Amino acid sequence: MTSNIADQEPTAGMPNQARTVNAEGMPTNALAGGGNPGDMPTDASPPSQLPPPTTGRKWTPLVTVCLGAFMLLVDVSIVNVALPKMTEELHSSFTSLQWVVDMYALVLASLLMVAGSLGDRFGHRSLYIGGLTLFALASLACGLAPNVAVLITARGVQGVGAAGMFTATTALLSAVYQGRDRGTAFGVWGAVNGGAAALGPILGGLLTEQFGWRAIFLVNLPVAAVAVFMSRRVLGDSPHRGQRSIDLPGAVAFTASAAALTYALIQSNTDGWQSATVLGLFAFSAVALIAFVIIELRAKDPLLDLSLLRNPSFAGLMVAGLLLSAGAFAHLTYTSIWLQSTLGLSPIKAGLAVSPLALTAFVVAGFGGKHLGKLAPQWPIGLGLALIGGGTLMLMIVHGGSSWPALVPGLLISGVGVGMCTPVLASATMSTVPHKLAGMAGGALNTFRQLGYALGIAVLGTVFAHRTTSTAGHSASSSSGSAGTTAGAASSTTGGSGGSAASAARDVVATSLDHVFAVAGGTALVAAVVVLLLVRRSANKAW
Repeated sequence: MTSNIADQEPTAGMPNQARTVNAEGMPTNALAGGGNPGDMPTDASPPSQLPPPTTGRKWTPLVTVCLGAFMLLVDVSIVNVALPKMTEELHSSFTSLQWVVDMYALVLASLLMVAGSLGDRFGHRSLYIGGLTLFALASLACGLAPNVAVLITARGVQGVGAAGMFTATTALLSAVYQGRDRGTAFGVWGAVNGGAAALGPILGGLLTEQFGWRAIFLVNLPVAAVAVFMSRRVLGDSPHRGQRSIDLPGAVAFTASAAALTYALIQSNTDGWQSATVLGLFAFSAVALIAFVIIELRAKDPLLDLSLLRNPSFAGLMVAGLLLSAGAFAHLTYTSIWLQSTLGLSPIKAGLAVSPLALTAFVVAGFGGKHLGKLAPQWPIGLGLALIGGGTLMLMIVHGGSSWPALVPGLLISGVGVGMCTPVLASATMSTVPHKLAGMAGGALNTFRQLGYALGIAVLGTVFAHRTTSTAGHSASSSSGSAGTTAGAASSTTGGSGGSAASAARDVVATSLDHVFAVAGGTALVAAVVVLLLVRRSANKAW
């Protein structure tokens, strides 16, 4: 195994597969790190080569592609610190708040695999420009949203544009750059996306504090305009194959199953687990999943070759991708609520308070990625997930009298774990499949990671809401004035209520947050066990 994949000529259709990032923005490449949605390229066929750019404009296509990728990844983490302000202005419920975050990730997860097929058929340049344009229009709708329903809908449209953008980026870079230039291009691309993860909460806090929450969406407009202009001038329209069919039935079935499951989990906050609506949604999700399996088994060009799941290593890595996002990142949404609504921190301070995780992961992956790649993959991935679990469980030291420094030790340890496992997760997945299926494997991992984030938001939100309600109800029997709802418990601590009521409300939210940390940490530990049991070094040493 080589020490640095950037020093090799990439395998056809696998353009430096280890250089990737996730939608939470964590690094997954040996140079800079990164994770969802771009854990790895999703185009497995040999890329069509374009004439290299002239020396003076050699890196202009790279800048063009990085603009779009930076924008879509920042938009994942930038929203968390703005949620309390959105809730205040739009008078939204806790359930609606979850959907503002979840809709983007859910749509992105559902469309990543099918978007790759669209790029193959219609051209990746057209897909990238179309995705940019749609993303910009949806950002405008988000920024002008008069109510939470419009905001949630626009977030879903953002996810459609983001899926088109991201699946096109790796194919475009592969078509423009060859040899060492390709390795450099993917390294810079990964570094930019890793930086987006670290800057997202800070940038979101700054914009929200200075200009209001709408600015976090409106800032996308000039960036998208520049990216579209540059794309039309410097990106060649690489020849597309037009041979691969688009598995629309499979995409519809998968989307329906994932959406129904997420909706059921979120709706259980208000309706309860045994309500007819929630049980019906769970049943519909199961039926849609069965339909997806049947469709994929019969499809000529399936979104996912289900025979890959017979490989224990591949199956274990998909579980790792799913649970990594749920365990490491989903809790940050509710941590941000605690920081602002309970502790009264400003958006910028809340963004800085949660930044140790992303910054640590960026550093660890950047400096340790090439060394971690020398190990059998189950060790850096499994031990990284164990550190994520341990660090998240350490966050349970938060109590009613705690402030933001209580988060730092746990976030630092979790960041080390993320930096350890994400670079190897991408390349190890590639090594478990034949080269011709590398794109499918990449799309599957990206999808599982985004889906894990969406489901993690839903599950942890249910835990947070349930514990807040039940704990507040218990406290109310002995302390008048306690908050009776999730939003009430969080906001009453910064309002004008009496000292005893504010103290009780702080205890309620802290206790609820501790349960969130417990579930998230346990999820990561389960993933660590699965990886250590199932994943082994593959004979296809693609990394």
